[in-house]
Amino acid sequence: MNDNEKKLEGYRRLIDIARDLASTLDLDILLNHIVSAASDLTETEAASILLYDDAARQLYFQVATNLDQPTMRGLVVPLEGSIAGWIVTNHKAARITNAKDDPRHFSVIEKQTHITTCSLLGVPLITKEKVVGVLEVINKQEGEFTDDDEDLVQVLGAQAAVAIENARLFHQSDLVAEFVHELRTPLASIGTATYLLLRPEMSQEQRQSMIHNIYNETLRLNTLASSFLDLARLESGRVKFNITTFDMSPMLNECIEIMQIKAAECSVSLEAEIPADFPQVEADRDKIKQVVLNLLSNAIKYNCPHGTVTITGGLENNGWTLAVRDTGMGIPVKALPHLFQKFYRVQASEGKVAGTGLGLSICKEIVSGHGGTIEVKSKYGKGATFTIHIPRHKEKTGS
Repeated sequence: MNDNEKKLEGYRRLIDIARDLASTLDLDILLNHIVSAASDLTETEAASILLYDDAARQLYFQVATNLDQPTMRGLVVPLEGSIAGWIVTNHKAARITNAKDDPRHFSVIEKQTHITTCSLLGVPLITKEKVVGVLEVINKQEGEFTDDDEDLVQVLGAQAAVAIENARLFHQSDLVAEFVHELRTPLASIGTATYLLLRPEMSQEQRQSMIHNIYNETLRLNTLASSFLDLARLESGRVKFNITTFDMSPMLNECIEIMQIKAAECSVSLEAEIPADFPQVEADRDKIKQVVLNLLSNAIKYNCPHGTVTITGGLENNGWTLAVRDTGMGIPVKALPHLFQKFYRVQASEGKVAGTGLGLSICKEIVSGHGGTIEVKSKYGKGATFTIHIPRHKEKTGS
């Protein structure tokens, strides 16, 4: 392909991306298209988009090509001591021939990606005179970066900035609308209880009942707000996954110990069936623990008196699994496709079991952040089993 053909191909890709911008508000899809186009058209090894958090004054990975680790999303890059940080601070593009010789080079990323950065071209993502991030391409396959490369990446960067701003506005309005809707019920309950407390004819017993109701609804609001913030951070990609190697059995025993009192109150027994030779796993221990605790909590709440909750672990060809099985009421078939949606609650259990309707959404985001999947199998009246599948960590060799 000669230079003119390359330019024509570049223009065609730019038109395609512009068309995509007008037809979808899925930020991940759009940004993945942009980094893929940037890498292809500049003939480089990899490309990435880092978003800028003005409040924390730091950058974090949002999307990148040529990376097998899904948990790279959210990886923090400091504003000081990085080329990307310099681009944000100065609102200028940077063209680097040999990154190792540049004092601004942040080499920590190479340990995470297993890709050595040689040459680099980065441009600021600017919308409404505000920098929202950086688009970078690294390791030109032949020769050095040209003016044409920089012009192309600048245009792609402008499209990325528009996509980010539009998707953020849409996402924020959507989330706020959902959150406000969910606030109405507990606020209405608190308002009614407060009004009744002001009535002189209320007995002391009735007043105590109203105070208890206000207390419970206040706790519910606090839990709802905390869960909502957790989910919002996960969906935005601003949560960094801290990958370590750990033994599964001790972590599961901790989860069982934490949930033991709640299980005893519901007359439910907890069991763990993990093979003695279960290997160490690579994952974010705290977040996998959060998933297990959430699944255990649900399995206890929706169980039957004197029921059982069992955690099992297993190996697959490309990873490992954890399953939480209960002997409870089960889940209606029509509810199964909606379980992982925000604020969704099974109609048969509403009013009977307390909850925010966000726990399974959070579980799904955490598991997805590890490159895995979560599924549920259930027969109504015969319990349910939630299973997470996490792939093994794959390393890439450097260039």
